[in-house]
Amino acid sequence: MATEIEFSFKTLTGIAQRHIRVFQIHQFLDRFAMGLTVAVVALALTDRGMDLLQISLLFGVYSLTTMAMELPFGGLADTIGRKPVFLAAVIASLISLVLFLSSSDFTVLALSFACIGFGRALRSGTLDAWFVETFRIAAPNVDVQPALAKAQWANAMGLAFGAILGGLLPDVFGMTALSYGISIYDVSYVASFAVMIAVLIYTMFAITEEPRPLNASALRQGFTSVPSVIAQAGALALKHPTLSMLLAALALVLMATNPVEVIWPTYAKPMLDERYANTAIGTLTAGYFFAIAFGAALSPYISRVFRRRHAVTLAVLFSCLAGVQLALAMQGDIVGFVGVFLLFSILLGASETPASSILHRCVDDRQRSTMLSLRSLIQQLGAALGLVLAGAVADAYSTPVAWGVSAVFLLIATVLSLLLAKRLTAAAES
Repeated sequence: MATEIEFSFKTLTGIAQRHIRVFQIHQFLDRFAMGLTVAVVALALTDRGMDLLQISLLFGVYSLTTMAMELPFGGLADTIGRKPVFLAAVIASLISLVLFLSSSDFTVLALSFACIGFGRALRSGTLDAWFVETFRIAAPNVDVQPALAKAQWANAMGLAFGAILGGLLPDVFGMTALSYGISIYDVSYVASFAVMIAVLIYTMFAITEEPRPLNASALRQGFTSVPSVIAQAGALALKHPTLSMLLAALALVLMATNPVEVIWPTYAKPMLDERYANTAIGTLTAGYFFAIAFGAALSPYISRVFRRRHAVTLAVLFSCLAGVQLALAMQGDIVGFVGVFLLFSILLGASETPASSILHRCVDDRQRSTMLSLRSLIQQLGAALGLVLAGAVADAYSTPVAWGVSAVFLLIATVLSLLLAKRLTAAAES
């Protein structure tokens, strides 16, 4: 494995610098559009007459659609190109917003959530793969992890600002919305639609990719080659010990942390005054995304401390996450909870790009999108299993006990990361 050159934005070529900025803007806009609805989706569904069971079923439709389509469309992106597949993802998102705004019927809303899952599957591993491949051409042998961290920072900032504005718009323009006979929360969805149109236009003109054949024959060939591409990627993951250990560790991390990310509002809300509890939860949601962005910005400096040994960095971060998750479970007042929760979020943000750097070094361009989709699928499965387990434990005992049990998975992920570090060191020395 070739020795990587330490990243320095100032010493990069103008082409490489522009490439990073273009992708940062793209990630911010795309996640900003999503963030506009994140803060109000549950409230908007409740306002449409959905009960908790129906809301759960709608999110189940989203998850099942995403998992079913994840790998096929990752393989398609590797075959016909990343840009056209991402553009299809944006169109799917626009259709989902139109369906949501057009009806309060459960079946139509289910179609909307299926389109969201379809768009998520199309997005997974597309432009991320394009970004890494193009960066490596513009900056050969330069460590890609800090560049990925800059993109992740923009990603989290887009979600954070989108969540803030998405929560604010119904309060500011709610009465105007009601005068037109629509829900106050539809204002946030209309804003998301407008920003998603901007994402579509920006992608068409700012993202440049070497065109690949894109006609009926190429699409047919792309779909027919998907099974073999998926089989090759799966075989690579199974036969490549580094990838197997990395994917297993990432699945364990999501098993541990997803129950915190999903359940925390129900745990924190009783600590708050009822008069401002919902506003405080919305603000803390934005704080969560800001903290992840901050963690992403810190990530290159943390990796530098460990001499850019990314597996060692992961082991340290995962062990710290385990301790912080246990500390979070022991908080009984809102001040302590907020402080520990933000630290938890920073560590999550810092752990993303070292893992991505290891994965990208192990995969060829022809399988990059598929492998990113495989990673996403495995992480989603881990997240789902962790949530089911934590939900059962929380129901039988309590939320703090569930979070404490889940932290064990982080310790196992730490051990796997240390074994991974040992393997990567041996490979570098051979």
